[in-house]
Amino acid sequence: MQFRGTQFPGGRSDSFGAHPRSQRQSSFGTSTSSALDSIAQMIPSENPYVMKFEKFTKKVEELIDGYLSPAKPYVPFIGRFLIVATFFEDSLRIMSQWKEQVYYLATFRHLYEWFVKLFLLFNIVCMITGAVLVILRRKPEIATGLLSSIVLLQGFVYGLFFEPVFFFRNVSVIGGLLLALSDSLVVDKRSLLMPGLPMMESKDNKKYFLLVGRIMLIVLFLAFTMTIKWTIINFLIILIGLVSCMSIVVGYKTKFSASFLTLLLTVNNMLTNHYWTYGYKDTRRDYLRYEFFQTLSIVGGLLLIVDTGAGELSVDEKKKIY
Repeated sequence: MQFRGTQFPGGRSDSFGAHPRSQRQSSFGTSTSSALDSIAQMIPSENPYVMKFEKFTKKVEELIDGYLSPAKPYVPFIGRFLIVATFFEDSLRIMSQWKEQVYYLATFRHLYEWFVKLFLLFNIVCMITGAVLVILRRKPEIATGLLSSIVLLQGFVYGLFFEPVFFFRNVSVIGGLLLALSDSLVVDKRSLLMPGLPMMESKDNKKYFLLVGRIMLIVLFLAFTMTIKWTIINFLIILIGLVSCMSIVVGYKTKFSASFLTLLLTVNNMLTNHYWTYGYKDTRRDYLRYEFFQTLSIVGGLLLIVDTGAGELSVDEKKKIY
Protein backbone atom coordinates (compact mmCIF):
# COMPACT_ATOMS: atom_id res chain seq x y z
CA MET A 1 0.00 0.00 0.00
CA GLN A 2 1.30 3.44 -0.89
CA PHE A 3 0.30 6.58 0.93
CA ARG A 4 0.50 9.98 -0.69
CA GLY A 5 4.16 10.90 -1.01
CA THR A 6 5.51 8.27 1.36
CA GLN A 7 7.62 5.20 0.91
CA PHE A 8 5.97 3.51 3.92
CA PRO A 9 5.51 -0.70 3.59
CA GLY A 10 -7.69 45.49 -4.05
CA GLY A 11 -5.71 47.70 -2.04
CA ARG A 12 -5.32 51.43 -1.59
CA SER A 13 -3.76 53.62 -4.29
CA ASP A 14 -1.10 56.18 -3.46
CA SER A 15 -1.30 59.90 -4.24
CA PHE A 16 -0.23 59.32 -7.83
CA GLY A 17 -2.80 56.57 -8.39
CA ALA A 18 -0.27 53.70 -8.58
CA HIS A 19 -1.24 50.51 -6.80
CA PRO A 20 1.38 49.40 -4.19
CA ARG A 21 1.36 45.86 -5.58
CA SER A 22 2.05 47.23 -9.07
CA GLN A 23 5.00 49.16 -7.68
CA ARG A 24 6.43 46.02 -6.06
CA GLN A 25 5.93 44.04 -9.28
CA SER A 26 7.57 46.83 -11.28
CA SER A 27 10.58 46.85 -8.94
CA PHE A 28 10.89 43.06 -9.11
CA GLY A 29 10.45 43.07 -12.87
CA THR A 30 13.06 45.80 -13.33
CA SER A 31 15.71 44.00 -11.26
CA THR A 32 14.96 40.67 -12.97
CA SER A 33 15.02 42.31 -16.39
CA SER A 34 18.39 43.92 -15.62
CA ALA A 35 19.85 40.56 -14.60
CA LEU A 36 18.56 38.96 -17.80
CA ASP A 37 19.97 41.88 -19.81
CA SER A 38 23.39 41.17 -18.30
CA ILE A 39 23.15 37.45 -19.08
CA ALA A 40 22.04 38.16 -22.66
CA GLN A 41 25.01 40.48 -23.20
CA MET A 42 27.41 37.90 -21.75
CA ILE A 43 26.46 35.28 -24.37
CA PRO A 44 29.04 35.60 -27.19
CA SER A 45 26.62 35.49 -30.11
CA GLU A 46 29.45 36.14 -32.60
CA ASN A 47 31.40 33.10 -31.42
CA PRO A 48 31.32 30.47 -34.21
CA TYR A 49 30.49 27.64 -31.79
CA VAL A 50 27.66 29.63 -30.23
CA MET A 51 26.40 30.51 -33.70
CA LYS A 52 26.41 26.82 -34.69
CA PHE A 53 24.62 25.86 -31.48
CA GLU A 54 21.95 28.54 -31.94
CA LYS A 55 21.51 27.56 -35.59
CA PHE A 56 21.07 23.91 -34.56
CA THR A 57 18.58 24.73 -31.79
CA LYS A 58 16.64 26.98 -34.15
CA LYS A 59 16.27 24.09 -36.61
CA VAL A 60 15.13 21.77 -33.81
CA GLU A 61 12.58 24.34 -32.59
CA GLU A 62 11.29 24.78 -36.15
CA LEU A 63 10.91 21.00 -36.46
CA ILE A 64 9.07 20.88 -33.14
CA ASP A 65 6.74 23.68 -34.23
CA GLY A 66 6.19 21.89 -37.54
CA TYR A 67 5.32 18.56 -35.95
CA LEU A 68 3.18 20.19 -33.26
CA SER A 69 1.29 22.48 -35.65
CA PRO A 70 -1.62 20.02 -36.25
CA ALA A 71 -1.88 19.36 -32.50
CA LYS A 72 -0.99 22.90 -31.37
CA PRO A 73 -4.58 23.86 -30.43
CA TYR A 74 -4.70 20.82 -28.12
CA VAL A 75 -1.22 21.10 -26.53
CA PRO A 76 -2.30 23.56 -23.77
CA PHE A 77 -5.21 21.27 -22.84
CA ILE A 78 -2.93 18.21 -22.79
CA GLY A 79 -0.37 20.10 -20.71
CA ARG A 80 -2.97 21.23 -18.16
CA PHE A 81 -4.44 17.72 -17.96
CA LEU A 82 -1.03 16.17 -17.29
CA ILE A 83 -0.27 18.81 -14.65
CA VAL A 84 -3.31 17.81 -12.60
CA ALA A 85 -3.17 14.07 -13.39
CA THR A 86 -1.46 13.36 -10.06
CA PHE A 87 -4.39 14.94 -8.18
CA PHE A 88 -6.93 12.72 -9.96
CA GLU A 89 -4.75 9.70 -9.20
CA ASP A 90 -4.41 10.69 -5.55
CA SER A 91 -8.17 11.16 -5.19
CA LEU A 92 -8.78 7.67 -6.56
CA ARG A 93 -6.08 6.29 -4.26
CA ILE A 94 -7.71 7.78 -1.16
CA MET A 95 -11.15 6.47 -2.13
CA SER A 96 -9.89 2.97 -2.95
CA GLN A 97 -7.69 2.79 0.18
CA TRP A 98 -9.94 4.66 2.59
CA LYS A 99 -9.59 2.23 5.51
CA GLU A 100 -5.82 1.96 5.10
CA GLN A 101 -5.42 5.75 4.94
CA VAL A 102 -7.54 6.28 8.06
CA TYR A 103 -5.63 3.55 9.92
CA TYR A 104 -2.23 4.95 8.95
CA LEU A 105 -2.96 8.56 9.94
CA ALA A 106 -4.78 7.60 13.13
CA THR A 107 -2.22 5.01 14.27
CA PHE A 108 1.14 6.30 13.06
CA ARG A 109 0.44 10.05 12.95
CA HIS A 110 -1.64 9.92 16.17
CA LEU A 111 -4.54 11.96 14.78
CA TYR A 112 -8.19 11.74 15.84
CA GLU A 113 -10.15 9.43 13.55
CA TRP A 114 -12.91 12.00 12.98
CA PHE A 115 -10.29 14.56 11.94
CA VAL A 116 -8.62 12.07 9.60
CA LYS A 117 -11.91 11.32 7.84
CA LEU A 118 -12.72 15.02 7.43
CA PHE A 119 -9.18 15.66 6.20
CA LEU A 120 -9.33 12.91 3.58
CA LEU A 121 -12.80 13.98 2.40
CA PHE A 122 -11.59 17.59 2.17
CA ASN A 123 -8.63 16.39 0.10
CA ILE A 124 -10.81 14.48 -2.36
CA VAL A 125 -13.25 17.38 -2.89
CA CYS A 126 -10.51 20.02 -3.26
CA MET A 127 -8.31 17.94 -5.57
CA ILE A 128 -11.11 16.94 -7.96
CA THR A 129 -12.62 20.44 -7.96
CA GLY A 130 -9.29 22.18 -8.45
CA ALA A 131 -8.12 19.76 -11.14
CA VAL A 132 -11.34 20.13 -13.16
CA LEU A 133 -11.14 23.94 -12.89
CA VAL A 134 -7.54 23.90 -14.14
CA ILE A 135 -8.42 21.76 -17.16
CA LEU A 136 -11.45 23.91 -18.04
CA ARG A 137 -9.60 27.21 -17.42
CA ARG A 138 -12.24 28.27 -14.91
CA LYS A 139 -11.38 30.32 -11.81
CA PRO A 140 -7.62 29.72 -12.32
CA GLU A 141 -6.54 31.62 -9.20
CA ILE A 142 -8.92 29.62 -6.97
CA ALA A 143 -7.95 26.32 -8.61
CA THR A 144 -4.22 26.98 -8.21
CA GLY A 145 -4.70 28.06 -4.61
CA LEU A 146 -6.73 24.94 -3.77
CA LEU A 147 -4.29 22.46 -5.27
CA SER A 148 -1.18 24.22 -3.94
CA SER A 149 -2.73 24.28 -0.46
CA ILE A 150 -3.45 20.55 -0.67
CA VAL A 151 0.18 19.83 -1.61
CA LEU A 152 1.45 21.80 1.41
CA LEU A 153 -1.21 20.46 3.78
CA GLN A 154 -0.50 16.83 2.90
CA GLY A 155 3.19 17.40 3.48
CA PHE A 156 2.54 18.54 7.05
CA VAL A 157 -0.14 15.97 7.93
CA TYR A 158 1.82 13.00 6.58
CA GLY A 159 5.03 14.33 8.16
CA LEU A 160 6.93 14.45 4.87
CA PHE A 161 7.21 18.18 4.29
CA PHE A 162 10.95 18.30 4.98
CA GLU A 163 11.78 15.01 3.25
CA PRO A 164 14.05 16.21 0.39
CA VAL A 165 12.64 14.20 -2.53
CA PHE A 166 9.04 14.89 -1.48
CA PHE A 167 9.84 18.60 -1.08
CA PHE A 168 11.54 19.00 -4.47
CA ARG A 169 8.87 17.05 -6.33
CA ASN A 170 6.03 19.05 -4.85
CA VAL A 171 7.74 22.38 -5.44
CA SER A 172 7.89 21.31 -9.09
CA VAL A 173 4.21 20.36 -9.08
CA ILE A 174 3.33 23.83 -7.74
CA GLY A 175 5.56 25.30 -10.45
CA GLY A 176 3.52 23.42 -13.03
CA LEU A 177 0.32 24.80 -11.48
CA LEU A 178 1.70 28.34 -11.80
CA LEU A 179 2.43 27.70 -15.48
CA ALA A 180 -1.16 26.50 -15.93
CA LEU A 181 -2.32 29.65 -14.12
CA SER A 182 -0.31 31.87 -16.46
CA ASP A 183 -1.77 29.97 -19.41
CA SER A 184 -5.33 30.62 -18.18
CA LEU A 185 -4.92 34.10 -16.70
CA VAL A 186 -4.65 36.08 -19.93
CA VAL A 187 -7.53 34.12 -21.48
CA ASP A 188 -9.81 35.08 -18.60
CA LYS A 189 -8.64 38.71 -18.52
CA ARG A 190 -9.05 39.10 -22.28
CA SER A 191 -12.68 37.97 -22.10
CA LEU A 192 -13.42 40.72 -19.57
CA LEU A 193 -11.81 43.63 -21.41
CA MET A 194 -13.41 45.94 -23.93
CA PRO A 195 -11.95 45.89 -27.47
CA GLY A 196 -9.00 48.22 -27.85
CA LEU A 197 -8.17 48.47 -24.16
CA PRO A 198 -4.65 47.45 -23.04
CA MET A 199 -4.12 44.32 -20.94
CA MET A 200 -1.17 45.60 -18.94
CA GLU A 201 -2.03 43.94 -15.63
CA SER A 202 -2.78 40.52 -17.10
CA LYS A 203 0.35 40.62 -19.27
CA ASP A 204 2.49 41.60 -16.27
CA ASN A 205 1.01 38.80 -14.16
CA LYS A 206 1.57 36.32 -16.97
CA LYS A 207 5.29 37.04 -17.31
CA TYR A 208 5.84 36.85 -13.54
CA PHE A 209 3.97 33.55 -13.20
CA LEU A 210 5.89 32.16 -16.18
CA LEU A 211 9.21 33.11 -14.60
CA VAL A 212 8.41 31.73 -11.13
CA GLY A 213 6.79 28.63 -12.65
CA ARG A 214 9.90 27.93 -14.75
CA ILE A 215 12.16 28.21 -11.73
CA MET A 216 10.00 25.97 -9.53
CA LEU A 217 9.37 23.42 -12.26
CA ILE A 218 13.02 22.52 -12.82
CA VAL A 219 13.53 21.85 -9.10
CA LEU A 220 12.26 18.36 -9.97
CA PHE A 221 15.58 17.63 -11.60
CA LEU A 222 17.29 18.08 -8.23
CA ALA A 223 15.07 15.31 -6.86
CA PHE A 224 15.89 13.25 -9.94
CA THR A 225 19.63 13.56 -9.24
CA MET A 226 19.08 12.42 -5.64
CA THR A 227 17.39 9.15 -6.62
CA ILE A 228 19.30 8.12 -9.76
CA LYS A 229 22.08 5.52 -9.65
CA TRP A 230 25.43 7.13 -10.37
CA THR A 231 27.01 5.73 -13.53
CA ILE A 232 28.99 7.40 -16.31
CA ILE A 233 25.95 7.47 -18.60
CA ASN A 234 23.69 8.80 -15.85
CA PHE A 235 26.29 11.41 -14.96
CA LEU A 236 26.26 12.69 -18.56
CA ILE A 237 22.45 12.72 -18.55
CA ILE A 238 22.42 14.69 -15.31
CA LEU A 239 25.03 17.14 -16.59
CA ILE A 240 23.10 17.82 -19.80
CA GLY A 241 19.85 17.95 -17.84
CA LEU A 242 21.20 20.52 -15.39
CA VAL A 243 22.39 22.71 -18.28
CA SER A 244 18.90 22.43 -19.78
CA CYS A 245 17.39 23.37 -16.43
CA MET A 246 19.52 26.49 -16.19
CA SER A 247 18.56 27.39 -19.75
CA ILE A 248 14.89 27.15 -18.82
CA VAL A 249 15.38 29.27 -15.69
CA VAL A 250 17.05 32.16 -17.55
CA GLY A 251 14.93 31.61 -20.67
CA TYR A 252 17.72 30.84 -23.15
CA LYS A 253 16.74 28.49 -25.99
CA THR A 254 13.77 27.64 -23.82
CA LYS A 255 11.74 25.54 -26.26
CA PHE A 256 14.78 23.44 -27.13
CA SER A 257 15.71 22.86 -23.48
CA ALA A 258 12.12 22.17 -22.41
CA SER A 259 11.69 19.71 -25.28
CA PHE A 260 14.85 17.86 -24.24
CA LEU A 261 13.74 17.63 -20.60
CA THR A 262 10.26 16.52 -21.68
CA LEU A 263 11.78 13.68 -23.69
CA LEU A 264 14.26 12.79 -20.93
CA LEU A 265 11.67 12.71 -18.14
CA THR A 266 9.13 10.82 -20.26
CA VAL A 267 11.61 8.09 -21.17
CA ASN A 268 12.92 7.87 -17.60
CA ASN A 269 9.37 7.76 -16.25
CA MET A 270 8.42 4.86 -18.51
CA LEU A 271 11.61 2.93 -17.69
CA THR A 272 11.71 3.42 -13.92
CA ASN A 273 8.08 3.91 -12.83
CA HIS A 274 6.43 1.09 -14.80
CA TYR A 275 3.85 0.32 -12.10
CA TRP A 276 1.66 -1.61 -14.55
CA THR A 277 4.19 -4.47 -14.58
CA TYR A 278 3.55 -5.22 -10.88
CA GLY A 279 0.61 -7.10 -9.39
CA TYR A 280 -2.23 -5.27 -7.67
CA LYS A 281 -1.18 -6.63 -4.27
CA ASP A 282 2.47 -5.65 -4.70
CA THR A 283 3.28 -2.63 -2.49
CA ARG A 284 5.73 -1.34 -5.10
CA ARG A 285 2.88 -0.84 -7.58
CA ASP A 286 1.28 1.97 -5.55
CA TYR A 287 4.57 3.74 -4.91
CA LEU A 288 5.63 3.61 -8.56
CA ARG A 289 2.18 4.75 -9.68
CA TYR A 290 2.48 7.79 -7.41
CA GLU A 291 5.93 8.59 -8.84
CA PHE A 292 4.67 8.06 -12.40
CA PHE A 293 1.79 10.52 -12.13
CA GLN A 294 3.84 13.13 -10.29
CA THR A 295 6.40 13.07 -13.09
CA LEU A 296 3.55 13.38 -15.61
CA SER A 297 2.59 16.63 -13.87
CA ILE A 298 6.07 18.03 -14.47
CA VAL A 299 5.98 16.89 -18.10
CA GLY A 300 2.69 18.77 -18.47
CA GLY A 301 4.33 21.96 -17.24
CA LEU A 302 7.23 21.49 -19.66
CA LEU A 303 4.74 21.01 -22.51
CA LEU A 304 3.25 24.42 -21.73
CA ILE A 305 6.74 25.93 -21.91
CA VAL A 306 7.37 24.18 -25.25
CA ASP A 307 4.07 25.59 -26.52
CA THR A 308 4.34 29.18 -25.27
CA GLY A 309 8.06 29.78 -24.77
CA ALA A 310 9.60 31.51 -21.77
CA GLY A 311 7.71 34.80 -21.99
CA GLU A 312 8.97 38.37 -21.70
CA LEU A 313 11.32 37.82 -18.76
CA SER A 314 13.83 35.67 -20.61
CA VAL A 315 17.19 35.86 -22.34
CA ASP A 316 15.52 34.81 -25.59
CA GLU A 317 13.48 38.02 -25.58
CA LYS A 318 16.43 40.17 -24.51
CA LYS A 319 18.64 38.81 -27.30
CA LYS A 320 16.16 40.14 -29.85
CA ILE A 321 17.09 43.63 -28.67
CA TYR A 322 20.88 43.28 -28.86
